[in-house]
Amino acid sequence: MAADRVICINNNVTYSALRKAMCIGVRSVEEIKKATGVCDDCSGCKTEIPKILASVCGCRNVLLKDVVDAVKAGADTVEKVGSVTGAGLDCGRCKVLIENIIELGY
Repeated sequence: MAADRVICINNNVTYSALRKAMCIGVRSVEEIKKATGVCDDCSGCKTEIPKILASVCGCRNVLLKDVVDAVKAGADTVEKVGSVTGAGLDCGRCKVLIENIIELGY
């Protein structure tokens, strides 16, 4: 399961810890470093963190940019973002992140 996968090998930080930080507004490597304690130096951090930060919905391969563009175009609910991008239509784990993106008003 992706949520249990260790991303930062040096500091034992998991995928779910990174996604939880994103759900409260963390969007950059520096912010994720401060919020979760990732080292930003191990192989997991160097290869996985940029991909995780760029992604919103793994089920439908929806990028953060796609969701931000939908919000900027007027999608002001999770359902509207889903109808435009497909995000949140399958398992729903990304809905909290989508809500945060809407709330921050990107």
